Amino acid sequence: MQRVFDGHNDVLLRLWRREKEGFDPVRDFVDGSPFGHIDLPRAQAGGLAGGLCAIYIPSDDLQMKAPGPDGRYDTPLPRPLERAPSLDIALQFASIAVRLAHSGGWRLCRSTAEIEAAMRDGIFAAVLHLEGCEPIDPDLAALDVLHAAGLRSLGPVWSRSNIFGHGVPFAYPRSPDTGPGLTEAGRRLVRACDRLGILVDLSHITEKGFWDVAGITDRPLVASHSNPHALVPVARNLTDRQLDAIRASNGLVALNFAVTMLRPDGREDAAVPLDDMVRHIDHLVGRLGIDGVAIGSDFDGATVPAEIGDAAGLRKLVAALERAGYTGTDLDKICRGNWLRILRSAWREG
Repeated sequence: MQRVFDGHNDVLLRLWRREKEGFDPVRDFVDGSPFGHIDLPRAQAGGLAGGLCAIYIPSDDLQMKAPGPDGRYDTPLPRPLERAPSLDIALQFASIAVRLAHSGGWRLCRSTAEIEAAMRDGIFAAVLHLEGCEPIDPDLAALDVLHAAGLRSLGPVWSRSNIFGHGVPFAYPRSPDTGPGLTEAGRRLVRACDRLGILVDLSHITEKGFWDVAGITDRPLVASHSNPHALVPVARNLTDRQLDAIRASNGLVALNFAVTMLRPDGREDAAVPLDDMVRHIDHLVGRLGIDGVAIGSDFDGATVPAEIGDAAGLRKLVAALERAGYTGTDLDKICRGNWLRILRSAWREG
């Protein structure tokens, strides 16, 4: 079975919510659950060998706008979050990740060598990612501590503003050029990530923020879970100009399974054929080359195509890619090789 390294998932969010409901998140992951998309049995069934596992602080005031008669929608950005309670929640997520590692349910990885070793050993390879940097202070002291604890990837913003920059809204049809980019604190954050060897993720940042990061970093540009705006004009997708810049940097874009970013009408409807997912891969390969395309499912953080269903359904996408002509080394690159190349570069492993 083809092994997949997933560039983005929200399994820690699902487990955090389950713990709030009184359940043991370690047992939920290890033994399996009828909820959400990822647990160990389903990961093993689908060939999901590991991934970037997000620490994400929920916004209680996010109210998704229903599409109008013409299909349009534009959801206002949630309000900015306070740092102290955000840090508390981030540490709760990290605690679940550490407890899972101590239980043997997965292995927390800080290098590509550790990821590859976990895959060889048949253990889920988890890498900590921060989706939106609300837990981090402007002086970046928390960044140093989180890095020491295993954080190896972050997105400066989610779809809301913070002290580091501005995110794109849930909106269709809409350009990703929706507001300002990085703040001065955000510029310092990107430079610090380059120094520490932390991947900077460009998914969900405004187009101006994208170009701000591109002008600062000397690392390949990466969007861990984004799709082509040319196929689905939602604000969260990337324009061809952005894709071309990612290719020029020898970077990567990973396919997001969120149906609102896959469907031409931008609707949250799980009736999305596998051929539509392959069509997005084809477009990305056409703009980025085979070395610049990977998978970033957004499992446990979005509505995914019904044909995929959950992590066990990954094998169906792999089969669809094979039918479309992606085989051998090319398929290996999309499923895991390209992520390992990018992480090796971002983490300055040579």
